[in-house]
Amino acid sequence: MKNLKLKAARAGMDLSQDELAKRCGVSRQTISAIEKGDYNPTINLCIAICKELGKTLDDLFWEDAVDCVKFSVKT
Repeated sequence: MKNLKLKAARAGMDLSQDELAKRCGVSRQTISAIEKGDYNPTINLCIAICKELGKTLDDLFWEDAVDCVKFSVKT
């Protein structure tokens, strides 16, 4: 699942993926993969990202209850 919350928070601080990546000690590709939902970051990386963006883990990485329901309902 795409992490649009992370992307919006990063853009809101006028940071590029590369700038955020450097601040967190990872590659730009890692930040890109997290935003695209292709990579599940470690808790330590999540915390580092939150600190850089002034957000909480809940703000950036917790799925909304509505999103959880979408995936738990079988069709």
